[in-house]
Amino acid sequence: AGGLLKDNIEQPSWNPLKTGTTILLARQFNRYQLYRQEEGDLSGTVNAFELGVLYDNTDFPVNPSQGSSQYLAYTFNPKWSDSGSQWDFIELEASKYFSLGGNDFAKQNIIALNGWLGYSPSWQVITDDTGNTQVINHAPFLEGATLGGMYRMRGYRQNRFHDKAVIYATAEYRMTLDYNPTEGVRWLKFLNLDWLQTVFYVEGGRELEK
Repeated sequence: AGGLLKDNIEQPSWNPLKTGTTILLARQFNRYQLYRQEEGDLSGTVNAFELGVLYDNTDFPVNPSQGSSQYLAYTFNPKWSDSGSQWDFIELEASKYFSLGGNDFAKQNIIALNGWLGYSPSWQVITDDTGNTQVINHAPFLEGATLGGMYRMRGYRQNRFHDKAVIYATAEYRMTLDYNPTEGVRWLKFLNLDWLQTVFYVEGGRELEK
């Protein structure tokens, strides 16, 4: 209630065999997209398969205050249907949360850490006889090792950066406030805003060619 775990139980130690939830993910997803350039049209169609495993050992997934989570996945896009090329991508994401308790103006203060690594083994750069280079077997612009947008490198537009490999990290200070501006305001009831959180964060990331 109010963004906090109702029964605040001390989080057990990390051990996938005893605590937390382990989820196996298998999905097939499609996207049909075409990029128009001066040199000609470039296909961004995706018909990919993703296999992943998530271990979530947090106390409250909606608003974690302690514990951790890890996600390891492999994505493969075969050259079939409308897909222009065959590519793959490996990623690992990990998060850790620390509770600092409450204070005079926040009922909960949390330090949240997150890191993400990604690499595309299929990505290749070839050079023709005239010295021109070309990237082949790479993920389209919106997939694979990308940074920018709402979740990673938030100061840049969505998928601003794209390359063969990526490294990203962020640290957040989250305050779940006692004050809720929608309480007592009848015409804001439709928002159903049970709690309000303020976040201060720093983040950094880099795209890598090798």
